[in-house]
Amino acid sequence: MRIIGVIITMSLGLGIATAEAAGPTDPQIAAIVVTANQVDIDAGKLAARRSHSRDVRDFAQRMVTDHTGVNKSAVALVTKLKVTPEDNPTSLSLKAGGEQNLKNLKTLKGAALDKAYVDHEVTYHEQVLDAVDTVLIPNATNADLKALLVQVRPAFVAHLEHAKRIQAALATKS
Repeated sequence: MRIIGVIITMSLGLGIATAEAAGPTDPQIAAIVVTANQVDIDAGKLAARRSHSRDVRDFAQRMVTDHTGVNKSAVALVTKLKVTPEDNPTSLSLKAGGEQNLKNLKTLKGAALDKAYVDHEVTYHEQVLDAVDTVLIPNATNADLKALLVQVRPAFVAHLEHAKRIQAALATKS
């Protein structure tokens, strides 16, 4: 499972470092937000279907619901602003990391799937929160985009805390 953490760190870290050095534009930030949410939606759908743990299934469904809502808000905002999300190293890196995570999760079953999914969710939300705080909010120039990022941040914190609780509960079962 350590490999998953390395992949996440590489995906988020390298992409964010690249975007941070250049200071992502609002269209790039929009692409990062939509991609980061879609990665979590895709993993959540898989875990909700295949997990044997009610807690993990419920959490996964919450990720699908909440991140779908964030994406709807983000798409509505960029449509209103007439901004086209622009792929960039960070969004592409997130997408590749998400695909790798799904590939890995598809090879697992039972407790191994639950552990891998929840471990990924903890690491992923930690990385996303760091990116929101250090790159996305500081570089967003449009007030509405910045407000959306600030508005959804508490949900990401709640997701992280929820994932950590499930992670701890799974650890006591093994």
